[in-house]
Amino acid sequence: MNRLTRLLSVFALTAMFAASVTLAAHAGLIHASGQFEGPKANTGNVMHTIENGKSILRVSEDFKVPDTPAPTWRVVDSKGNIYTLDAFKIKGGEKREVVVPAYVKDIVKVQVYCAFAQVLLGEASFPVPVK
Repeated sequence: MNRLTRLLSVFALTAMFAASVTLAAHAGLIHASGQFEGPKANTGNVMHTIENGKSILRVSEDFKVPDTPAPTWRVVDSKGNIYTLDAFKIKGGEKREVVVPAYVKDIVKVQVYCAFAQVLLGEASFPVPVK
């Protein structure tokens, strides 16, 4: 009987976890872009989530920050407006996530931009605009 109870508990926890991930994806809380494409930023993708009411972008583990003087986060909205956010390289490491300001209403692309050379290093697109 103990073994059956344990088995049912494990099954219930697994089902609850799978349901919560599926619900979050369907509720629009998790969005994944396509792969970064460009001359210097061409690995990994970016995920968009809402956490504690904040819109957050995170690059995947396999994303490599380009070895350029000033790689910078930029987002493009559905109207073509470009917003420059933060630098990827910070003192002591890399900024692999960024909080999107509230004035950015939606995001269709995330770009890696070299602020020093003023050149686009790569971009990743979302299948539909994320809000």
